[in-house]
Amino acid sequence: MFLKRFYDEQLAHASYLIGCYATGEAMVIDPNRSIDQYIQAASDEAMRIIAVTETHIHADFLSGSRELAQRTESTLYLSDEGDTDWKYAFANEPNVRLIKHGDVIEIGRIKLDVWHTPGHTPEHLAFVITDQADTQEPLGAFTGDFIFVGDVGRPDLLDRVAGYKDTMEKGARTLYQSLQKFTTAMPDHLLLFPAHGAGSACGKALGGVPVSVLGYQKKVNWALKCKTEQEFVDGVLSGQPEPPLYFKEMKRMNKVGPAILGPLKIPIQLLPSALANKDAFVIDIRPASAVRIGFFPGSVGVASCRLCRSFATWTGWHAPYDKDIMIISNTQEDMVAATRSMESIGLDHVIGWVPFDSIPSNQIEKINLISVEDAIGRNALGEVNILDVRGRSEYEEGHIPGVTWIPFGYLESRLADIPTDKPLVIHCAGGNRSPIAYTVLRKQGFRNLFEMSAGYKGYLATGGEVDRTLLEV
Repeated sequence: MFLKRFYDEQLAHASYLIGCYATGEAMVIDPNRSIDQYIQAASDEAMRIIAVTETHIHADFLSGSRELAQRTESTLYLSDEGDTDWKYAFANEPNVRLIKHGDVIEIGRIKLDVWHTPGHTPEHLAFVITDQADTQEPLGAFTGDFIFVGDVGRPDLLDRVAGYKDTMEKGARTLYQSLQKFTTAMPDHLLLFPAHGAGSACGKALGGVPVSVLGYQKKVNWALKCKTEQEFVDGVLSGQPEPPLYFKEMKRMNKVGPAILGPLKIPIQLLPSALANKDAFVIDIRPASAVRIGFFPGSVGVASCRLCRSFATWTGWHAPYDKDIMIISNTQEDMVAATRSMESIGLDHVIGWVPFDSIPSNQIEKINLISVEDAIGRNALGEVNILDVRGRSEYEEGHIPGVTWIPFGYLESRLADIPTDKPLVIHCAGGNRSPIAYTVLRKQGFRNLFEMSAGYKGYLATGGEVDRTLLEV
């Protein structure tokens, strides 16, 4: 048996290619849209992809399953579990085979038993793999967003991003029951191959180890150590990170059928005058340090994927799906990498890019910087307001007393909550998100802005007072 793991650092997403050397047949599980990597890897092993599948309707990236199956003329296996709201809209395409709990997929001498593992989502599946060339004992399981290393899938996303109401507790109890059934039935030696790792918003405590063993997870994974269902429900529904706003769009697009990208295209270079197009979304992908020195008002500054692992997620908080996108970049190479990254979350409408050096200097602004000491001193005198744009868990762990708290991804939807009676000082943890927040608010017409680029870490270094007041649920 052949097994290869692919990992997207930005999305903390893992996908897998498995193959049988005896027959030369292979299968891909949970592919992203960079489908050439799977085709090349199979070719390198003298294998051909005959099957593609996914564990569930993903929320954090746009699936490559549909396009990969079409390109390789493979069978696409999709879940037929869950209610009518969780059925694939493209299930009637000729290469699609719907599968349920108890079904078996065979790739040469490799067997995958299909397990229905609801809770994270109603249609979620896990695939238990057996290498029949060696034994009839299962080797491992591709667990998707069911069991992670150190964590389990979150059951709150249907309420928080998919528009459902009052599903969180029911989903948590369903997930607990799924875990009990699966962990009781499976041997402790079972290898676990999850679909996400550390840094993913699909859980709150994902580990960085790429693979684990069920028996070990029973000893160290908080969720598998819970003694009662209520203990699990309380634990899994608390402390979850804010899900990026684009998750809702990913659910919709993955359900109706991701668009087929086809051959990769390189966006054209545009004249600076193109930036005057008010109907387009402009993203500046240069480093935060460069944006501070000068940026085009009306652009949103998010350091590119070659410079920031969170580029796709942070872009997904702000970029619209119903507008054309233009990129400001230092180089074409960075622009192409950013375009590919945006395609991974379905932002396909990049119409071109503008070299930053080509923009006239009279159209450029600098970010107004302020030191921690100056910001805190002026705040004490009532001369400024301070805006904390970190996440909820960060804020509750400790924050500057008296600040306004709005996570940077929610700024556009909460403009009315931002104080405007005094100059506004923006900070995050250490200066990566605050330039995004600054440019977002500048785009929205705010002018009297400052960035405390040293962030909360800089404030802690001064020994300032820390407020740990918890927010109301």
